Amino acid sequence: MSRIIRTDAGPILARAVEYHGFVYTQGMVTRDPTLDIAGQVKDVLAQIDAVLETHGTDNTRLLQAQIWLKHISDRAALNAVWSAWLPEGAAPARAVVQAELADPAWLVEIMVTTCK
Repeated sequence: MSRIIRTDAGPILARAVEYHGFVYTQGMVTRDPTLDIAGQVKDVLAQIDAVLETHGTDNTRLLQAQIWLKHISDRAALNAVWSAWLPEGAAPARAVVQAELADPAWLVEIMVTTCK
């Protein structure tokens, strides 16, 4: 049986789960909800970088991204930060939708799947 690795597992979720060389992250939100949309996206992407590094992979190996925005009108600002972070030629399959997030101060939540 293949081993499942759970990073920072709590009672209802894990920060990431690795199985068969795939890494699935939780939906990540900013640590500082006072930031504007660009700042929140940068913070979330830094957290994603850190958890992927923990699992021996990085954003060159992205397969899929799911992104929730409080305001779909923030899509251009999201895309500006996202494009600067994403390595050339490494775009994943991606969805971006407007959603009511769990904390009204959160402007974005991002979940990714990568391989090793």
